[in-house]
Amino acid sequence: MGGASDKSKSAWSDWPLDREIVLTRVIDARRDVVFTAWSDPDQIQMWFGPEGFAIETKEIDLKPGGVWRFDMVAPDGFRYGNRMVFLRIESPALLEVEHGSDQDDDPGKFRMLVTFDEQSNGKTVITLRQMHPSKEQREEKLGFGAVEYGGQTLEKLARHVATVGREGT
Repeated sequence: MGGASDKSKSAWSDWPLDREIVLTRVIDARRDVVFTAWSDPDQIQMWFGPEGFAIETKEIDLKPGGVWRFDMVAPDGFRYGNRMVFLRIESPALLEVEHGSDQDDDPGKFRMLVTFDEQSNGKTVITLRQMHPSKEQREEKLGFGAVEYGGQTLEKLARHVATVGREGT
């Protein structure tokens, strides 16, 4: 009576789904344009972060091993210190970073993989995969609004590349 499922292991069985947050969005722009918005130091500062938040950069070097240190300034003036360390950049396909607070040895930092896939109609599918150090830290980020704020950030990216596209024509 036992089927193949009794003997074969799922390809997902070792993937830590209880530590991951995944966001995806289709953006009406070519992949190279969307990738450049992420990898150009001038552009990323213009759109990154949730609605109403401003970015104040302290240091930015977007290359493998490079660091972006910045404050996300909330509408009420509260500052969230951030640090991204760029681990891998493969133009125009992916970026891999460690993202956390702007402190050394941040126990809450997480790994983020951003992939850029072009559809046949010229639009780009952007996927953000966050891998948190523990299930509890993932749950904390979800409770804080990681999905909602991430969606707002991707909306700002979509608006930004639409503006860049108009200016480039």
